[in-house]
Amino acid sequence: MKKKLILESGEVFHGEGFGAELETAGEVVFNTGMTGYQELISDPSYCGQIVCMTYPLIGNYGINRDDYESIEPAIKGLIVKELCDLPSNFRTQITLDELFKKKNLSGISGIDTRRLTRILRNHGVVKGKIVNADADENAVAAELKSTSFPINQVEEVSTKTPYANPNRGFKVVLVDFGAKLGIIRELSQRNCDIIVVSQDTTAEDILLMNPDGIMLSNGPGDPEDVPHALDMIRGLLGKVPIFGICLGHQLIGLACGAKTFKLKFGHRGGNHPVLDLEKNRVAITSQNHGYAVDQESLKGTDLIETHIALNDRTNEGLRHKIHPCFSVQYHPEASPGPEDANYLFDEFIDLMYQFKNVPV
Repeated sequence: MKKKLILESGEVFHGEGFGAELETAGEVVFNTGMTGYQELISDPSYCGQIVCMTYPLIGNYGINRDDYESIEPAIKGLIVKELCDLPSNFRTQITLDELFKKKNLSGISGIDTRRLTRILRNHGVVKGKIVNADADENAVAAELKSTSFPINQVEEVSTKTPYANPNRGFKVVLVDFGAKLGIIRELSQRNCDIIVVSQDTTAEDILLMNPDGIMLSNGPGDPEDVPHALDMIRGLLGKVPIFGICLGHQLIGLACGAKTFKLKFGHRGGNHPVLDLEKNRVAITSQNHGYAVDQESLKGTDLIETHIALNDRTNEGLRHKIHPCFSVQYHPEASPGPEDANYLFDEFIDLMYQFKNVPV
């Protein structure tokens, strides 16, 4: 079926639709990963977004049972240069097209993803819509310009009720702002007894669980749209060790007096080099975010910058001067991407030992 992608700026891309036969609108972003499309599609941080894959061939190893990062995808749509209809991999169960049909998701293939990526790099992320071939292009572009997308993405993807992932190690409360399953996997592999709670859980309710540590997860959207989380973080600082990832990192920054800003086109991919300023070593990291902590705003706070992105020198890590609290902008759990930064989960375990005055 013929479809087209229309941007709010008026650009039109003609291609072939795949997945469900529906029109879908969202913020158009690009991801530079060569693999990991299944994890990307199921990453809650992509809630409300249409993702353009810069790597030309997508779907070549199909979809399997093991690589999901959530049960229900929150992505709005997918844009690819070439869609593989006959995947070849021993783990393949269904094709990408079949998954999109089952999950009622819409995608478009056969467009010039290189040209689209240039537009996003030069002008920043834009609103876009995948529509039927006969849609009125001017009317769709005008509609996009006048449309404001919802800002409650975190509420949409967060768990509504607490649940447990039992184990016999440290009790960790994972605050779910859109948590990837990879975070739960990494904590479980370190024997953590995990309780996953909703994004609007208060500090008082969390402390009633008597946790040994707090994990603030990744999630979609603007951190300033989650103001209630700042009071929760302030209520936990100093009382229990905290580790923040991605959106959790940005929220720690805001809670401690720093500011955040929207990046022109964000960091999305599995090949982003990050310098650890304290260890003087570089890790290649998996990233997916459109906002960053303003480095100038760290002055006068109790936060120390610990990591920076080597591509654009933006902030990638923080540590609190007084309290047991640290965070990173990237994804140490990978999924997809390199596992160079996986050691940060071990540092979180060490921090909980230190806080309890137990020898590591």
